[in-house]
Amino acid sequence: MKAVVFASLIGSAAAFAPAPTARTSTSLAVEKSKALPFLPNPVNCEGYVGNVGFDPLGVSNYFPVDYLREAELKHGRMCQLAWLGYVAVDLGMRVPGYPEAMSSATSATVHGPAVEYGALGNIFIWIAIAEMTSWIGVSQMLQGSGRAPGDFGLGTKFIEGKSAAEVESMKLKEITHCRLAMLAFSGVVTQSVLYDKGFPYF
Repeated sequence: MKAVVFASLIGSAAAFAPAPTARTSTSLAVEKSKALPFLPNPVNCEGYVGNVGFDPLGVSNYFPVDYLREAELKHGRMCQLAWLGYVAVDLGMRVPGYPEAMSSATSATVHGPAVEYGALGNIFIWIAIAEMTSWIGVSQMLQGSGRAPGDFGLGTKFIEGKSAAEVESMKLKEITHCRLAMLAFSGVVTQSVLYDKGFPYF
């Protein structure tokens, strides 16, 4: 009986034994990322416009890349608008009809007055409606409808009559601007708070 128990323990331990060296040498031959040459290339990102192999956390191994690209485009588009809105307010642009506390505030200091006035509650409702509406398209995309990430049927006139290479170039420009806008908005908010000055925040 002791021999049977001992044999089963040895068998269980063998399951956790190191892999043979042959497998290790195979892993060394894996293609490396262009952006991070010390990491493997994220193969799930292949074929997407703007892919440079940047996925250090391996997120594309756990989530559909269509969903990740949808999120990247959404946040990038929002940051393009957000940067413009943030700077426009600090350059003096105001929506008429708001109380003095909001009209005299800067982008960095308007949160408190906006909460008191109730403006942020309205913004929350409109964002919730937009999110629920957009999820219909995202859900269909994830179920194989063929919808491209970020495609809501807007701006199609800009790619009408263009070749596949030209459409690819337009998509690359958009994703590049989206990525830049995410960095730009983070930078403009940080700099405006650190220096406590108006545009250009230094």
